Amino acid sequence: MTSPLGVAIVGCGTISHQYLSNLTTFPDVRVVACADLDPDRAREVASRYGVPVATTPERAMAHPDVELVVNLTIPSAHAEVAMAAVGAGRHVYNEKPFTLDRESGAELTRAAEAAGVRLGSAPDTFLGAGLQTAARLVAEGAIGTPLTALTLLQTPGPEAWHHSPEFLFQRGAGPLFDMGPYYLTALVTLFGPAGRVAAMARRAREERIIGSGPRAGTRFAVEVPTHTAALLEFAAGQAATMMFTFDSPLHRAGFVEITGTEATMEVPDPNTFGGQVRLRRAGGDEWIALPTPGTTAGRGLGVLDMAQAIRAGRPHRATGELGLHVLDTMLTIAESAERAEFLKVGSTCPRPDPLPEGWDPVKGDG
Repeated sequence: MTSPLGVAIVGCGTISHQYLSNLTTFPDVRVVACADLDPDRAREVASRYGVPVATTPERAMAHPDVELVVNLTIPSAHAEVAMAAVGAGRHVYNEKPFTLDRESGAELTRAAEAAGVRLGSAPDTFLGAGLQTAARLVAEGAIGTPLTALTLLQTPGPEAWHHSPEFLFQRGAGPLFDMGPYYLTALVTLFGPAGRVAAMARRAREERIIGSGPRAGTRFAVEVPTHTAALLEFAAGQAATMMFTFDSPLHRAGFVEITGTEATMEVPDPNTFGGQVRLRRAGGDEWIALPTPGTTAGRGLGVLDMAQAIRAGRPHRATGELGLHVLDTMLTIAESAERAEFLKVGSTCPRPDPLPEGWDPVKGDG
């Protein structure tokens, strides 16, 4: 890095605090501006994290020191905001999902290519110590030939604790699109791209009730399935069984288990950056906990890796291509549930390169 990469945060909602608490500490990144449609919120967040400029999204994208826009808007605005940033000649890192549909994702990809700018996409949890350790172990043959995966995400839904949960039950969200990116990105990191899927989906209730905050008791409509079960076959031949539900009184999140010919691996929660990796070898009676070297710095690692890659002229890891493939896989799951048949996933992507062992977000390039 010759100088820190200038970054603008667009969208100063809840998730922005997780990003800013990290990005403002990484020496290879300089947060230049916080932007939001609500000017008071932009000023409040900028002041809290010592960011010099609080402004509108358009002005943030035009700021001469901004090279990368971190798009933390709601899912329905991801494509529009990203296209505006690309049009302003800025690199873009989108929160998940990459966009809401294949067409806008492909259009965004073409526009970025024409403009000569890069696209990145959350989640970047696969860059944390837990999933990086799991990926290295699978690549090294620690479980033999990888065969299957089982993932579970079961919760009663976020309306009990979220003060404004409506968007989580609208197009672009629900348990599949809200939480699916973490689990699918983890499996693509371990197995490579998905090949075909079969799924079923249900919606338990037509309305939900906000359970906390100033609007507690408010009813709102549920527009998307709140339970999705999927079978995936990956291009390299592995199979996965996945469940995503907001309809369970039992809270069980972060369950990812990978089975190979020689062992079964318990993988950390893909919505975290750390966690424990455990191995149970064929014929063994005990789980063995393994060291998990690497960073647990949290959200923003994908932005940092992208910034370092831009300066170094190398590929970054949390790419738009990966985000678009995960989106395409989720859309294919949803379509399979509607049509009650196996469907092929039309896109592909390379498996992300592992981070170098010992990579430190404060000290050096990966």
